[in-house]
Amino acid sequence: MVKTKLKKGDRVVIIAGKDKGKEGNITFINRKDGRVVVEGCNKVTKHQKANAGNQGGLIEREAPVHISNVMYVHNGKPARLGVQINDGKKVRVAIVNKERFVID
Repeated sequence: MVKTKLKKGDRVVIIAGKDKGKEGNITFINRKDGRVVVEGCNKVTKHQKANAGNQGGLIEREAPVHISNVMYVHNGKPARLGVQINDGKKVRVAIVNKERFVID
């Protein structure tokens, strides 16, 4: 199990690999393997066998990326994530150049 502050729907940027610099939203998080699926990034082709419901052939889909290779995007800049207590509630904060911005 990998502990992360990222959530489904967060805007992230890929910081390593063949899609370095691409941005997209998280569509799925696999905490067991420590991987995320980012919309529009890390596309792979899959050979799909035909069945009664649909036609076969080559289909393109997003493959998972390791969670350490993505960073949260805050106002167009990559940011680290942290937590802070405001009025007795724990909230997520984006940390950009040692400045903290409340996200949720």
